[in-house]
Formats: sequence, structure tokens, C-alpha cells
Amino acid sequence: MSFAVAAEAYDRFMGRYSTPLAPLFVDFGHVSAGQRVLDVGAGPGALTGALVERVGAVEVTAVDPSEPFVAALRERNPGVAVHQAAAESLPFDDASFDATLAQLVVHFMHDPVAGIREMRRVTVPGGVVAASVWDHGGGHGPLSVYWEAVRELDPASEGEAHLAGATEGDLTRLFEQAGMTGVAEESLTVRVEHATFEEWWEPYTLGVGPAGSYIAGLAPEAREELREKCRALLPEPPFTISASAWSARARA
Repeated sequence: MSFAVAAEAYDRFMGRYSTPLAPLFVDFGHVSAGQRVLDVGAGPGALTGALVERVGAVEVTAVDPSEPFVAALRERNPGVAVHQAAAESLPFDDASFDATLAQLVVHFMHDPVAGIREMRRVTVPGGVVAASVWDHGGGHGPLSVYWEAVRELDPASEGEAHLAGATEGDLTRLFEQAGMTGVAEESLTVRVEHATFEEWWEPYTLGVGPAGSYIAGLAPEAREELREKCRALLPEPPFTISASAWSARARA
């Protein structure tokens, strides 16, 4: 899945959920001051910013394969070492970091096991490797209402429930396949209020991720039908979306 979109579009679409998730994930990853930390698949920097707050910019390194996201990371996080790279081929020596985290990216890796194996390789022995993925499989992710509406209108649509790590236990299995043991998996939950239906809906039209790609492929009348189906499934505004992410942690 390509994320060759403007960082601002990602912020409006997923950043409204990933930003409050980030400090919870940092806590889950047992990140503490004095550690050298790597953010894998950093996107425009929701987790990067939370890591900077915890350990300071000079201790944070961030990587992402998307050129627009890398540019945003550098602009938004002075002092952070930013590299354009994929998770499956990290440009670092073995045991370079005390903790390596990947927030909301494992399910978009071309080879999740290889990506997690690389995360383990660049982490010091005994250091933390952690990853999180929205609970798309259990229907508790931030996009669950949207994909429910899609399935009602287009039962053949795969949505995102089948993606790696999106169901309880998936991340643990991926970590174990990457050679890690003693994996701890928990669900982290954020709640985001939306003042109007339009404020919730409009970011879906920005072409971000599978949801945005699906809408981009619809004819205008089908897009309007999906829009109204979503409206019917949501409460009257203002409403709150509760979004949970499966998160796994293990020692390298």
C-alpha cells in the first residue's frame, strides 16, 4: 500500500487517532529517558513526536519509505535523525537502539515477519521491540464503521480486517515467526470526539490508505451512497469514536 500523499492529508485522516495513541504506545514499549529509540514506519511523525517528548530529539531516529512523510518528519522534528527506508531493510548496524517501535505499520509492510526481524536485529539484546495495529479484525478500529458501510454496499470488498496483525493474537504470531519469545500483547484504546458528520467523513476522501483508495475508485453516485450509509450507521453528532489497537512487545 502506497502512502505517497501529503503529510497534512494523513494528519487529517489518521493523525486524529494515531496522535493520542502514541503516548500510550510509548508507555507500552517501556521507553524511558536515556534510551536510543527507533521509530519504524514513522509516517508524518505521531509516534516520533511522543518519543521526542520522552527521550529528547537527539536520541530518536525515524524511518519511513514515503518521501512526503520523510520531508514532514525532518521539518517537524529538528534534531531527529530521519532516513528514507523500508522496515524490511533498515540502514543501521546490529544492536544500534535500546528500543525499536512500529506504530500502525506492520500491516502495511511487504513482509511483516522480515520487518519485525529487522527491528529485532537493530535492537540491543534485551532491548524492547514493539508494534501496534488497529483492531480491524475485531471491528474495534477507528475505521470500523466505514468498512461496515462498505461491506453492506459491496460484500466482496476485503476491507482491512485481513491485514497482518489486525486480529487478536496476530502480532504475537508474527513476532514468534520472527524468532522472538515471551511476547506480551495488549489492546490500547483511544477515544476521539467528532463535532460533525462532515468533519468525520471528509478525510476519507483524501486518498489515504486502503479506505481512501477505495473511495477514489468509486463513481460519484456510489461515493454519495457510501457517504449516506456511513451517516446512517453513526450516532447523531457530536459523537465519539472508540478505537483500539493490538500491541505486542518482546525483548530482542
